Amino acid sequence: MSKKSLSSTIKPASLAGKVALITGGNRGIGLAIADALAAQGCHVVIAGRDLESLKQAAKRLAKHKRDVLSVVCDVRDENSVNALMVPLRDRFQWLDILINNAGIGHPNVSVAELPVKIWKDVIETNLTGMFLVTRAALPLMKRGGAIVNNLSIAAKRVFPGSSAYNASKHGALGFNDTLREELRGRGIRVIALLPGASDTAIWETLWPEAPRKKMMSPGTVAQAVVNALMLPPDGTVEESTILPSAGTL
Repeated sequence: MSKKSLSSTIKPASLAGKVALITGGNRGIGLAIADALAAQGCHVVIAGRDLESLKQAAKRLAKHKRDVLSVVCDVRDENSVNALMVPLRDRFQWLDILINNAGIGHPNVSVAELPVKIWKDVIETNLTGMFLVTRAALPLMKRGGAIVNNLSIAAKRVFPGSSAYNASKHGALGFNDTLREELRGRGIRVIALLPGASDTAIWETLWPEAPRKKMMSPGTVAQAVVNALMLPPDGTVEESTILPSAGTL
């Protein structure tokens, strides 16, 4: 068989008609992923803590002429997460794609000076929140589904002054890898997304003077997610690391 005929038999999977839930989908990378998935024909559910930004995000997504559901949700709160699944189930009955994207950073502070309240808030949002949303969403997912966990390269690297953020992301990678093995038998792919520096509002907290012009756009990260999700069903991307072409900041 020629290379031409071989390649012509391999077609990317279609995302049209699939239902995707994106936490933290009201801004930054989460909104960019929601926008990219809607452009591929997905119906999208976006969740976040701020009602006004959710409304604005829903208006942006409406251009794709797909169903868009926006729900206020605090991923740190089990009751709020469970409540998120009610309108999702009522509108769509099932879920094909879960994007665990909600996350926060903290000011650059040493371990000796980091307040316990900030530590808990970061861990509960970035790690416990991922667990709560995943656990609540799994009953709605079926074979052929996918879970993408947005972890950041901080899941494998250490940045001094970011102990809570580093710990939350390292822990989330362990959760991600365990989940992948548990769900292989159910035919649900689990993908760890490890983007490098991306031009989002999180830098206002982490490093206000960061050279954001050298960073990737959220849309670049979103494209990597779409590419991974569109692989044929006989393959998967287990980890997707995307770094700025400009190099180290």
